[in-house]
Amino acid sequence: MIALVAGEVAVRRADHVVLETAGGVGYRLAVSAETLRTIPAVGHPVSLHAHLVARDESLQLYGFATEEERELFLLLLGVQGVGPKVALAVLSGGTPRELVGALAAGDAARFQAVPGIGKRTAERIIVELREKALAGAPAQEGEDFVITRGDDPRRIARDGLIELGFPPAQAEALLAVADGESPEDLLQSALRAARP
Repeated sequence: MIALVAGEVAVRRADHVVLETAGGVGYRLAVSAETLRTIPAVGHPVSLHAHLVARDESLQLYGFATEEERELFLLLLGVQGVGPKVALAVLSGGTPRELVGALAAGDAARFQAVPGIGKRTAERIIVELREKALAGAPAQEGEDFVITRGDDPRRIARDGLIELGFPPAQAEALLAVADGESPEDLLQSALRAARP
């Protein structure tokens, strides 16, 4: 898993950046508008938290200015009907703190304003993510802000399946027949069930 990419900015576009690493390899990372604001000009060094999504015959790398933004991205991917492009569009709508505030307030209109999100999906995002995202929100202004996906073994195994490229609905179905107590056991059992 690629968790961090550090290098010199080689290309800076509206929806992606290319970072040239010390080995001379350039990594293209899709980024939100929020992350793009933190990216320096071409030729300057930067480090981005990263997440790799494997789909069909493609690999897509996503970059984030903060761990909180990456965690919120992963939470959004767990919502049915939200893929990586829509998740990035949501993240482009504000800082992680602002988006968690919108979740807490039940502000469905803010999420409906994102291209690709209708009323049902906006409501699903709020219902599914409100408690998860708020679990890491600070009690008082100025405290550290950490978004966590929790330590539920089934949730961790589900996230693992999604990161391996399974659609959320299929990940849920595989875990429904999986046995085990730990995320690792559940993941192995689900992968066995996925084999033809």
